[in-house]
Amino acid sequence: MIHDYVIISIAVLLSVMILVMVGQKLKVAYPIFLVIAGLLVSFIPGMPQIEIEPDLVFLIFLPPILFEAAWFTSWQDFHKWRKQIFSMAFGLVFLTSIVVAYLSSSIIPGLTVAMGFLLGGVNSPPDAVAATSVLKNMKIPKKITTILEGESLINDASSLIVFKFALAAVISGQFIFREAVTDFFTMAIGGVAVGIGAGLVFGKFLRLIPSNSNIDTVITLIVPYVMYVAAEHFHFSGVLAVVAGGLLMSYNSHCYLSHTSRIQSGNVWSVLIFLMNTIIFILIGLELPIVVAAMKDYTISEGILYSIVIGGAIIFTRLAYSYAIVYVPRLLSKKIREENPKPDWKEPFIISFAAMRGVVSLAAALSIPAYISPGEAFPHRNIILFVTFVIILITLVGQGLLLSPILKFLKIDDAGSDLPEEKQEAILMKKLKETALQKLTSDFSELSENNSLVRHQIYKLENEMKLIADKAQCMGSTVDYAAAMNENKDVLRQVIQAQRNELHKMKREKIFDDHVMRTIEMQLDFDEAKITGFAH
Repeated sequence: MIHDYVIISIAVLLSVMILVMVGQKLKVAYPIFLVIAGLLVSFIPGMPQIEIEPDLVFLIFLPPILFEAAWFTSWQDFHKWRKQIFSMAFGLVFLTSIVVAYLSSSIIPGLTVAMGFLLGGVNSPPDAVAATSVLKNMKIPKKITTILEGESLINDASSLIVFKFALAAVISGQFIFREAVTDFFTMAIGGVAVGIGAGLVFGKFLRLIPSNSNIDTVITLIVPYVMYVAAEHFHFSGVLAVVAGGLLMSYNSHCYLSHTSRIQSGNVWSVLIFLMNTIIFILIGLELPIVVAAMKDYTISEGILYSIVIGGAIIFTRLAYSYAIVYVPRLLSKKIREENPKPDWKEPFIISFAAMRGVVSLAAALSIPAYISPGEAFPHRNIILFVTFVIILITLVGQGLLLSPILKFLKIDDAGSDLPEEKQEAILMKKLKETALQKLTSDFSELSENNSLVRHQIYKLENEMKLIADKAQCMGSTVDYAAAMNENKDVLRQVIQAQRNELHKMKREKIFDDHVMRTIEMQLDFDEAKITGFAH
């Protein structure tokens, strides 16, 4: 049996990777393509039904995905747009839950307001992975990406808290508002405290105990699970614990991770999260037979109609809220009008349209218990699950596919950036080279007279400073700097490829040791990565 499971797992992973490659060839974001592929595969006669285990998603998949997203989130950008991020992550989630609760209870026969809040809590949070993956190769302002990613980090916590309260209300038949508010703040503050505490403890541990890059990488893989499980054990928000701890550890990573640990752990995390995401999105598509089979009290056409109405209300609510938080404060404050005389109307639209639901919504719906008590089935569980599944398809596949042509039609540009990334890089490198040169000349000038290697470092830095100055001059004098930069990158890629070809030619001569050849090849890889950027 184990042998068969291993073979099946390998076959599934290979199939998923092939599908991702096909999606890249067709220029379709892999979350969208995998969901569609999963749907098509589910129609194959005799295909075994695969059901997502909610506990597996929440415990195995959610902590590392959130931790990785928090680790690579720009704390500076997050802090800059924190008001809008928290407003979307909490205010919009609660508003969406209220809209869905009263709308669904009014159009779906037999559905109570408490059950409507359950449906609202499930469908209110956009999916972080879907948004990031779909937007990855699209040219949109950095502000929009920051807000979407920051919102997606936190809104899972607020929506799952709404979900838990609504579930308790349905099962117990009562809901006390004061207790719910108190429990909400307790869960949120407690989760953040656990995450920060765990981040400080692990950071101190890595600073004090000697380790290597392998140990550091394994510890970073374990940390999010410790944060999540510890917070959930005390009935706090595991999501906020992982997010808070991830942001803290990422900000202080230079204090306890060596350069080799950061490079190695970054590569391991990139592969791990990519693998988890691909599995999750193919599973969403494969879930179709399970969802359809559960539809016993309603027809499929009724379920689709309810889903379209509720899904449309969710999209409209987000659109109205996004414009309200931009324009309402301007109407109420003269200071805001003076600081930002003309906000871009396109930004709220893209922030609204790029919100896609994903695996957290489906896992939450599936986690609704089948029975309230022995012999008493959970009321209307089937329609909640079906509506959630269709809304995921509407937002992820529908909006995801339409997003690219809409962005092209709107012709939005990143006017909000203060400095192009290349100029920022040139300024930073110039400052660091100046610091290094000052250190060498002030502390090691006598040593450089007798040590030719140290003297070489001084000459090297002086030459690099001249190159940076020339680059800055080029940026200011070249009319179309972007085109010139692309031409330069193409030239450098061809030069590095010529070096790589020569290296492989020398490798065949078997004169040099293999480990030395691999070291030089890795250096060429890093040189090329500086030009093309690391794939993350």
